[in-house]
Amino acid sequence: MIITRSPLRITLGGGGTDLPSYYREHGGFLISAAINKYVYTSVLEPYEDGIYLKYSKREKTYSINKINHPIIREVLKKFKNNSKRIEITTLAEIPAGTGLGSSGSFTTSLMKCMYLFNNQKISKYQLAEDACDIEINKLKEPVGKQDQYIASYGGLKVFKIDKKGKVNVSSLKINRNTHQKLQNNLLLFFTGYTRFSSSNLKKQNYEKKKKKNTNLRKFKRNKKNWTYK
Repeated sequence: MIITRSPLRITLGGGGTDLPSYYREHGGFLISAAINKYVYTSVLEPYEDGIYLKYSKREKTYSINKINHPIIREVLKKFKNNSKRIEITTLAEIPAGTGLGSSGSFTTSLMKCMYLFNNQKISKYQLAEDACDIEINKLKEPVGKQDQYIASYGGLKVFKIDKKGKVNVSSLKINRNTHQKLQNNLLLFFTGYTRFSSSNLKKQNYEKKKKKNTNLRKFKRNKKNWTYK
């Protein structure tokens, strides 16, 4: 059995500049932090033929194309040699729809697990790009690159995205005391409400294409106030 986990995240600034509709025109710049809450994935080979899936629902099928879960279906298309006999289980410490990048964490955790299951190595950068390819290109989800990258790299990171989508990853340069204060003074509370970000992201995409959103450009102009290494 192979078990992996990917962290969820909070955005400290620049969220939305990682959307293709924005960075293709202006470039992206954002600061993101992984938190100590995770999405877990396990993969094993069961005793009987079939694709067994356990997430918020259960599925059993013999064909990748008949898998209902879109992310699992697209990931397994990259690993067709495992389609005869495989069991995948996913668990999360926080519900989906809480704005913490759970889909990106889900995708990176599953992708990493499948690479390890096949005794293959993959870099953090390529893992993030593979996860982006699944969600943005294959599934046409209105998401950016932040979630997949912070789930892959972890820590407190600065992401700069050029107009071609190339992501430069660096660590935010802050001293240990500031970092500790940040950790000690951030609190997250679950209100009991969830929402799916697709509608909000579609609206953001529309506003960017119509050049209505100036807040993101203002944030990028002020990025010189941040130090990173």
